[in-house]
Amino acid sequence: MPVSFDLFGTLVAVERLDDPASAVARELRARDVAVPDDWDDAYTESHVDAPEGAEVPLPAHVARALASRGVDAPGNAPRRAVVSAFDPAVEVRDGAHDAVAAAHEHGPVAVCSNVSVPELARRVLVRADLRGEFDAVVTSIGCGWRKPDARTFEAVARQLDCEAADLVHVGDDPATDGGIERAGGTFLDVRDVPLAELPARFPDALGR
Repeated sequence: MPVSFDLFGTLVAVERLDDPASAVARELRARDVAVPDDWDDAYTESHVDAPEGAEVPLPAHVARALASRGVDAPGNAPRRAVVSAFDPAVEVRDGAHDAVAAAHEHGPVAVCSNVSVPELARRVLVRADLRGEFDAVVTSIGCGWRKPDARTFEAVARQLDCEAADLVHVGDDPATDGGIERAGGTFLDVRDVPLAELPARFPDALGR
């Protein structure tokens, strides 16, 4: 029985930026990038014409936002600025480690996370002491598609060498994590079955 876990909000809680545009601007200036006066507007505008369900990497968005104001950022400054701006404190959810260990008793286990910031999922897993605990780590920035798009879960299934319809996805958001049901799989909501209760309730909760 292959299982995937959502990361943010399910396995961990992270400190979210109140003003991401300002945080990115600060890091851009630290790299000698001229931030436009109307950066807040540029940051919130759409600059990449992506297909529905596709992930737009935040560094690409930032680079296009700068270019829309005539600013040519040198080298990989947008990427480095984004990575530095999004460097959150991490709190592991109660029962997360035991839930992952219990899932391994039933089959392969993956992380499936929506994240547009490079390196963020890896850093969070390290800080949560969850690095190396998964057979696969699939992020939207890596596979190109955001949950609830079925292609995200199909990417997980390929990594776990199974069918998406056989996948059980554990998450906290029906609007995104519930997309597994469009791929024929099973959604397990941690609001109904908390992580701390999951090891004892896995077989019944999953209905398998």
